[in-house]
Amino acid sequence: MKRKIAVAAALAASLFGAAACGNSGSDEGATSANGTVDGKGKTIKVWLMVDAETSWKGVVEDASKRFTEATGAQVNVEYQQWANHLTKLDATLAGSDVPDVVELGNTEFSKYVFSGGFAELNKGDFENSGTWLSGLSGACESEGKTYCVPYYAGARVMIYRTDLFQKAGIAEAPKTYADLLSAADKLQTGNAADKKFSAIYMPGQYWYAAMSWVKSTGGEIAKQDGDKWVGQLSTPQSQEGLQRWVDMVKKYSKADVTKNESEQAGIFSQGSGGIFYGNAWEQGVAEEVRKDPNDPNSELVPTKVKGKLAAAPLPEVPSFLGGSNLGVTAKSGNKELAAQWVKYFTDSKSMEGLVKASALPNATALLDKAATDNPKIAPAALSAKNSWFPPNAEKWADVEKGNILQTMLTDILTGKKTVADGAKWADEQIAATLNEA
Repeated sequence: MKRKIAVAAALAASLFGAAACGNSGSDEGATSANGTVDGKGKTIKVWLMVDAETSWKGVVEDASKRFTEATGAQVNVEYQQWANHLTKLDATLAGSDVPDVVELGNTEFSKYVFSGGFAELNKGDFENSGTWLSGLSGACESEGKTYCVPYYAGARVMIYRTDLFQKAGIAEAPKTYADLLSAADKLQTGNAADKKFSAIYMPGQYWYAAMSWVKSTGGEIAKQDGDKWVGQLSTPQSQEGLQRWVDMVKKYSKADVTKNESEQAGIFSQGSGGIFYGNAWEQGVAEEVRKDPNDPNSELVPTKVKGKLAAAPLPEVPSFLGGSNLGVTAKSGNKELAAQWVKYFTDSKSMEGLVKASALPNATALLDKAATDNPKIAPAALSAKNSWFPPNAEKWADVEKGNILQTMLTDILTGKKTVADGAKWADEQIAATLNEA
């Protein structure tokens, strides 16, 4: 999955034109007693996504400055575009002139960990590693070893209409799942005249949301049994969560059951919804000024929900995190120096800078302070405390590409399959995909 924090800026910005710098030497010099590598005369190459350039370049520069002061090595940061970064990385890793440090989205890392693209790291060397966000660190672990370091995150939250809540007599954001359903009932009753109204707007193929419900009842998507993967959606716990999600969607949502969540913020901005579940940044997308979608020559006007939205954690439902991790490439000639730079860029000082830029830090131990220091991200910070990650399987990306979960959800919502039949079918497809030789 390609993370979308600051995605508008990421897609609009041009590739930063830093000069390429090859890795000199086969490895670093001596390591001092305090663990600092002597990197005098060396330069490491770092690939970061464009979000860092547009949103927290100062954090990058500060970490690099501290790294250079400690090691004597220089840092050449090259900013990459989300649109082509994996194609570029694959081509680069096939050669010899590779970057030393690479940023990837959290769900992109597994493929490269299993293929040997990244070097093993000593988890204990990195600050706050004991409380790394599981939604990020899950992609970094394989057979008890660590191959990447969590960088930053963005969490999904409940985004709701404050004016409609007030009108319906709902005093505050729901604190329990029962509160959520009660609020949805009141919203639906109060807006019955609007035939397009969704008390909870939820597209039918929004699998990140559906699987969050599965996780909320103790369910799993798949687990490894020996050297084989086994689908787990047919277990009682998983079916319970899936049924809760299906019941909620059928009762409260008018969203298209054949569509995913990619356009939900824009649709919600048209005013016929009370609650939707999205990345924290989607609140801004829903509220932003835009042209009439039916008239390309229209003037920019505020959306119908401008100034009327607030966010809160979705009660009793764990959040699927979007985010990024950092790895040291296996072909790097400067592995120790590269790991040292990652240490500076992911320490508490750097995390404070990311929080100021409205990104979530990489560890649960930092989330309370982040919420206090930057109230804008408080709902997301609270949501991130309870996060999950897809099965850390070599071929998980093929499950996503095959639209297995999306097909299951649409089949259930349209009545083509029962929850039990849909889960059984998905388990079979997931197992076949993950175990394919």
